[in-house]
Amino acid sequence: MVFSSAIFLWLFLPITLLVYYLVPGRLKNLFLLLASLTFYSWGEPKYIFLMMISIVINYFLGLIIDKFNNQLKCCIFVVAILFNIGILMFFKYGAFLIENVNLVFGIELSVPQIALPIGISFYTFQALSYIIDLYRGKIKVQKSILNLALYITLFPQLIAGPIVRYTDIEKEIENRAISIFGIKEGIYRFIIGLSKKVLIADRVAVISDEAFALVSPPCALAWIGIIAYAIQIYYDFSGYSDMAIGLGKMLGFNFNENFNYPYFSKSIKEFWRRWHISLSTWFRDYVYIPLGGSRCSSIRASFNLIIVFFLTGFWHGASWNFIIWGLYYAFFLILERYCGKGG
Repeated sequence: MVFSSAIFLWLFLPITLLVYYLVPGRLKNLFLLLASLTFYSWGEPKYIFLMMISIVINYFLGLIIDKFNNQLKCCIFVVAILFNIGILMFFKYGAFLIENVNLVFGIELSVPQIALPIGISFYTFQALSYIIDLYRGKIKVQKSILNLALYITLFPQLIAGPIVRYTDIEKEIENRAISIFGIKEGIYRFIIGLSKKVLIADRVAVISDEAFALVSPPCALAWIGIIAYAIQIYYDFSGYSDMAIGLGKMLGFNFNENFNYPYFSKSIKEFWRRWHISLSTWFRDYVYIPLGGSRCSSIRASFNLIIVFFLTGFWHGASWNFIIWGLYYAFFLILERYCGKGG
């Protein structure tokens, strides 16, 4: 179920909002959790159990991490990280890794045909942010499994982001205010996002698809396809983020901005500060800075950028194209650093 579909706009959303506003405050989280599970199971019924297993295990691992303050805490933290990354690696990258092992070693291991669970990259990263921030002492442990499940399954950002950190909505999960102004602002933001998606992205996609379908397009047509695709991906991604932010406001949540006019950037560094902000700041705070960030030698800082953008590319898809795409950006970011560009 996508936000621009008729079933969402004319059935799921109005019913969900109506019941949500009518139920007593103490039942809102439970109802919203059930609505989110219904939303997810509409498109991925068999993998809802995988998501529930992830929630349960992260919940109990979180309780253990909070209880201890010694070497055992560190061990459980490592187990939690490996568990979450392991799920992502198996379902998203398992076939890709086996194919490359077969290619490198000339063997013929069976390549599993595993369907990619919808939203697994987003809800796994959210679970990781909860575990990491809990281990660092930045948040309090969530003792209600229903509230933790709501955080991970919250339908506005479940399928296409933005990646919402637990620390950003920790208080709103427990207690949030719903106002006419917030609902009005949310509806306006949702309409803006829906317009971006339906009126611009989907229309421009026809042009880019036809241009890229040609085996040897003329130079002018190839450029038209490239420009059309650049417009398409921005209005598609930012449109979904706008809709998610708008839905959050209707429900009393305030999600962070995810796009900030990235095509107005004056450098590649600035572009990544404006494009898919929730993803780039996630890798910055949980990978780049722990590796040493830029507060080290130039060679080490460059290595850190390579690692981050290798992972950024790999996160987008199990393909060498995505990995090369990530390393391509790493190269130009390093070049900007050495040339003193990109503030």
